[in-house]
Amino acid sequence: MKHEYADCSFCGGKVTEKKVRVDYRLGDELMIFENVPAGVCRQCGERYYTARVAKTLEQMSLDKTAANKIIHVPVKFFVGKRVI
Repeated sequence: MKHEYADCSFCGGKVTEKKVRVDYRLGDELMIFENVPAGVCRQCGERYYTARVAKTLEQMSLDKTAANKIIHVPVKFFVGKRVI
């Protein structure tokens, strides 16, 4: 059942429900959740999660059972250069 979202609180755009990927950090750990229902603003891309979805993400992040899949992520250090 899809949730009805209010208009975007940042830009006023229309928010519609989509399935998104969430990069979730807990301490030094990075977890990726796929197929997460979220309200996404059509204009600026801001995301909104229902309380139920947010609680489920929190519970799943604490669950120590094996992940569905493992991926390797390259890490790069930012080297700032002054742009004029």
